[in-house]
Amino acid sequence: MTLKPDVTVAAIVMRDDRFLLVEERAARRVVLNQPAGHLETGETLIEAVVREALEETAWTFRPQALTGIYLWKNPANGRSFLRIAFAGIVEGFNAQRPLDRGILRTLWFTREELLANQTRHRSPLVMRCVDDFIGGRRFPLDMIDGRPLADLGINAFDV
Repeated sequence: MTLKPDVTVAAIVMRDDRFLLVEERAARRVVLNQPAGHLETGETLIEAVVREALEETAWTFRPQALTGIYLWKNPANGRSFLRIAFAGIVEGFNAQRPLDRGILRTLWFTREELLANQTRHRSPLVMRCVDDFIGGRRFPLDMIDGRPLADLGINAFDV
């Protein structure tokens, strides 16, 4: 059987030893996650992570490096996700901007606070991305082809 994971992006932001998170409603639970979401048709991965971070936190995210690419299968529903996580900084907070539907608020947690709240993580990828970031995993952004798949003559559903 062919694996067809949902492609998602995530923003990993650390400031003053705290990580930017969102508290959100997902599957009838209130969970913690990095600002993250699905790649939309016609977007590059970098455009997607900038958009998702802004929609979920009201911060402008500036990616600086790729932290990692992660494949995870949700044991509860069998869905698979391919997460591309970017490390970067935030600037230009807009307090008047409404947050995306389902997002309750933004939070800044230390690694220890994240560990203490692991049962609230949306997926194990939350901690994995933080630990990879802390461990120094940084890959240059130019290793990612910045063009949308359509510009390469590829249909996203064929991949």
